Amino acid sequence: MYTPIERDRVRSDLLEYAAGDRRVSGAAITGSAADGREDQWSDIDLAFGVGDAAEVPTTLADWTAHMYHQHLALHHLDMQFGAWVYRVFLLASTLQVDLAFVSAAEFRALAPTFRLMFGKANESRHMPPTPPADIIGLGWLYALHARSSIARRKLWQAEYMISGIRDNALALACIRHGLPAVHGRGMDLLPNEVTAPFEDSLVRQLDAAELSRAFRVVIRGLLSEIRSVDAELAERLQDALTRLTETQS
Repeated sequence: MYTPIERDRVRSDLLEYAAGDRRVSGAAITGSAADGREDQWSDIDLAFGVGDAAEVPTTLADWTAHMYHQHLALHHLDMQFGAWVYRVFLLASTLQVDLAFVSAAEFRALAPTFRLMFGKANESRHMPPTPPADIIGLGWLYALHARSSIARRKLWQAEYMISGIRDNALALACIRHGLPAVHGRGMDLLPNEVTAPFEDSLVRQLDAAELSRAFRVVIRGLLSEIRSVDAELAERLQDALTRLTETQS
């Protein structure tokens, strides 16, 4: 396990490496360290602008080599978000290092957690949160697949789908309470009266009867959260979603 001191050392090295890279037009600390919320479990989040868009691939390649040679990375993966490439590294110490690269023309804050360390950044353009209607849609989509998974006795898949319903219902609750709704970040900040009804939706064992029980509970919770957002839509969906659970045994 890494220590905060080791994490700070890695971050300092990466910012120094960026300052010496002529291709890097700007560097920023993002994530929890940008606004003073970092704790012992936090990872490293850095964002870099690259002056010439054509040099983004070679910059990524050189930085990847640096991570493996200098910081003994074990593996990495890429995630694309618009023009940004997020290359996420796992170090032997279990430290996660997220390095985001984009052309200088697109280098800007996409969220409040952005602290420019050097260079230039364009005007902030914070990304809007996922609309509640989209989350509701995912909720009933997971519900359809939970129903068919239980009927087909695909027990692991059914558990996955039930968890997906719960995750989306709690995301709606997070939006309602002004909390982060992505990746479960706000769930532990929800009031107990919101989360307590969902505890019984946890699947206790893998059999059809238990999955059906948890399915009924989580659908009630989902409908309750939809009702808080859009009572008319909840009324339209209630019969169909309830019927999904009635076919299970």
